[in-house]
Amino acid sequence: MAANKWIAGARPRTLTAAIAPVFVGTSLRHIDHLHIDLINAVLALFVSLALQVGVNYANDYSDGIRGTDAVRVGPIRLVASGAASAAAVKRAAVLTFASAAVAGLILCLRSSLWLIPVGVISILAAWAYTGGDNPYGYQGFGELSVFMFFGAVATIGSYVVQSQKITWESLLVSIPVGALACAILAINNLRDLPKDALVNKRTLAVRLGDRNARILFVALLVLAHVVAALVAFITPSALATLFLLPITVRISRTVLRGAKGAQLIPLLGKVGALHLLLSTTLAMALLAKG
Repeated sequence: MAANKWIAGARPRTLTAAIAPVFVGTSLRHIDHLHIDLINAVLALFVSLALQVGVNYANDYSDGIRGTDAVRVGPIRLVASGAASAAAVKRAAVLTFASAAVAGLILCLRSSLWLIPVGVISILAAWAYTGGDNPYGYQGFGELSVFMFFGAVATIGSYVVQSQKITWESLLVSIPVGALACAILAINNLRDLPKDALVNKRTLAVRLGDRNARILFVALLVLAHVVAALVAFITPSALATLFLLPITVRISRTVLRGAKGAQLIPLLGKVGALHLLLSTTLAMALLAKG
């Protein structure tokens, strides 16, 4: 039971946001016609997963001590539910971030020392999302942060540790990955919109209002598909991502028809699955090139 609560608190359905960018960024190495460094790839995956789990624990801790998680639907909140003490959850967050830092340092030593400040900024941003006196997640900047760190930084970074360079191709493939990572957060914030508004947690969904938050969510899915299709300029096989459109249409219809609260919980898993499927399709397309 004790182990199960920590697994649940890590919010497994969100972990595709950490896996997808590493798959895509690492696979992009194949277009250079050079071998993939598997050790660097594994280290990059570990760092990305540790940062995602760390930010989930950190959010649980910060929201819990603020009382903003007192009445919630969705995944278990360890602090708010009383399943774990605030001190224990904070300790779990710190240890998880520390493990990401150690693995990240090894990865930097194996690839590029220029990535060290990127790693430091990533950890600080993860904590400041809901932590500190003025968390930016409470001001509507969560989606932007997710796009930057679990889109651009994670995808391009996974390519940089393989190639020691940044290219337009790495920037392009990071966009659909980041857009779908944002969609995972957007569906969470849409689900929590009424409760967040009550406790003055001004997420982007709260700022936009219910209707516009739904439109933003669908726009993120559309952006991901459009840019994924544009990856056909790198490899025509990327057009295979269009076969995932029926999944996107079903998710979009449910959201646009007004699903609320607990009705949105199953969509989190579906968006996560779409994120992983589209990213895996892109990765396979890159690996199949030439």
